[in-house]
Amino acid sequence: MRFDNSLLDQIRSRLPISQVVGRRVTWDKRKSQPARGDYWACCPFHQEKSPSFHCDDRRGIYHCFGCGATGDQFKFLTEAEGLNFPEAVERLAEEAGVALPKPDPRDREREAIRVDLAGAVEIAAKFFEQKLRSPEGKPAREYMVRRGIVDKTAIEFRFGYAPDERDALKRHLVQSGVPEAVAVTAGLLIKPEDGRASYDRFRGRLMIPIHDERGRVVAFGGRTLDPDGQPKYLNSPETPLFHKGTMLFNVHRAREAAHKSGTMIVTEGYMDAISVYQAGIRNVTAALGTAFTEDHIARLWRFAAEPVICFDGDKAGISAAHRAIDRILPVLKSGYSFNFCFLPDGQDPDDLVRKGGADAFLGEVAKARPLSEVLWEREVAGARLDTPERKAALEARIEELVRLIKDERVARRYRLALRVNLSELFWSHDRKARGAGGDRQAGKAQPAAPSAPRHPDEPDLATIERVLLGLSVEYPDLFEANMDRLARLDFHVQALEDFKRALYSIAADFDGHSVQDFYEGLDNRFYFVLNEVHGDEIRREDGVSIGRGHKLRERLPILRFHPAESFVETCFELLIERLSLRALAEDIERDMKNVTAETEENVAVYIFELSRDLGRRREELLRREQELAEEAKAIRAATTGAASAQPALWK
Repeated sequence: MRFDNSLLDQIRSRLPISQVVGRRVTWDKRKSQPARGDYWACCPFHQEKSPSFHCDDRRGIYHCFGCGATGDQFKFLTEAEGLNFPEAVERLAEEAGVALPKPDPRDREREAIRVDLAGAVEIAAKFFEQKLRSPEGKPAREYMVRRGIVDKTAIEFRFGYAPDERDALKRHLVQSGVPEAVAVTAGLLIKPEDGRASYDRFRGRLMIPIHDERGRVVAFGGRTLDPDGQPKYLNSPETPLFHKGTMLFNVHRAREAAHKSGTMIVTEGYMDAISVYQAGIRNVTAALGTAFTEDHIARLWRFAAEPVICFDGDKAGISAAHRAIDRILPVLKSGYSFNFCFLPDGQDPDDLVRKGGADAFLGEVAKARPLSEVLWEREVAGARLDTPERKAALEARIEELVRLIKDERVARRYRLALRVNLSELFWSHDRKARGAGGDRQAGKAQPAAPSAPRHPDEPDLATIERVLLGLSVEYPDLFEANMDRLARLDFHVQALEDFKRALYSIAADFDGHSVQDFYEGLDNRFYFVLNEVHGDEIRREDGVSIGRGHKLRERLPILRFHPAESFVETCFELLIERLSLRALAEDIERDMKNVTAETEENVAVYIFELSRDLGRRREELLRREQELAEEAKAIRAATTGAASAQPALWK
């Protein structure tokens, strides 16, 4: 249904934005001025300690000065509770006492059909629940015990049992007044084309209801109890209520937990999702036995900016991840992506939570890898680089994939990151081909960047320089946005300064050159420092592979928990500020040494003002770093359930 602007304005006028938002935040009494319709709170969309979320009743909008979230009453419900727009309008209209327009006859007819179908499906759900508790449901109950499904979970998910008879459900539906045609359209009965009598679609199966986002049962998944039965899982067919390519299992329960935690976990099957949910991890959903679609992607992004897709670590799981990546690439957009978790040793989520509980599963989720990393591994796996033509072919293939990304900012980020990766790959390959690793000209390896002397009362500034450069490689768009500021800073470690300048050259001279051009033009020390600040992929003696960026994650452990890019951006800005303050302090110290009795008064006053500014900026930096540490603590707690204190983000 379409809603005209006058109707929406009427709802907005009756419901102040503070009333809608106030149910989910606590207003800050010191900053808020209710008489003026001016309210402040900590943002409900990201973790923070100081209120930066503003509600303005006069203008009817909210805005967070920290994460940028903004909108009206309807937008708030869609973002905070995962409702779609029509659902938000319906809820607020009812609350405001505004009558919605009557739908046209065709809409009423379609809605009547959906109501009839929903009624039939609900009758079937209750029938299956009753049969599960009856003596004939014993095989299903025994299967549930073997799978570790407890009674509380079975009741919450409304487990049921479909009797192993041809028309048990059909007879019940007829007795309940459900027409045969409605039952067929709802996917409950099958009507043979040869004119034979209709019969039950589900027979001898454990029944798992599938709910829509409003919590209504719209379909079923049936698990066979016969060891030789096929298919193992049988879903309802497409109906006016049920569309496999758009729906997600358990999303009506998971969406609030996803909003609170900032992430959504997606499993391959709904039994896995149920096991994970039962273990206490509420922000979990699953696709419904179909390929990952653009609608799935869009729906998941309504609940979290970077959902984690959890696959088995076998060949089939990796293939499924690769297919998902091909669907995701064209719709990637700034601030939104996916992470991929591959479970070890052929285990699935159910195996992990039954053996090790929620901690074991969340431990694997914390190792999830970003889409860009999985894409890179897919493209270079088995690639032959022994000729210029084969190197060029790999570069062309990667460029073609990047061109699929419609968001130009994201595409540029991928292009820059993959350009550095390709150059490093070519160098590593050629180095191995020559035997002993070393410089192309000198024939000897370059040492890693040495540490600079530590300034009294300050963190290890060389570590900060390394973290900044590692973040520049991991998040090239952050580097690109701040590269002029970085260029004005002189790094104390010369090798790091040279690397920074090389990165600047790659970004500034981006277009019109091939990777081969950059590869040939870069000094070998670039690759040694690249590994030192970021970390090549390595394989341990036990066969476990440690992904790219492991050295950056060692220095900045919060990255292991996939914080939002806005969090990383704040880290980046504060690190630059710390280096800027170091440079300012050095300038002041140098100027102070030159102050004598003959120094003009205005010069002395200027130095004094600079010193005051330095002190003020240091206090502000300390405050923001403390806030960021608290935010990091909340991110860790949301991901792992642990509330232990987070150490300093950098030392």
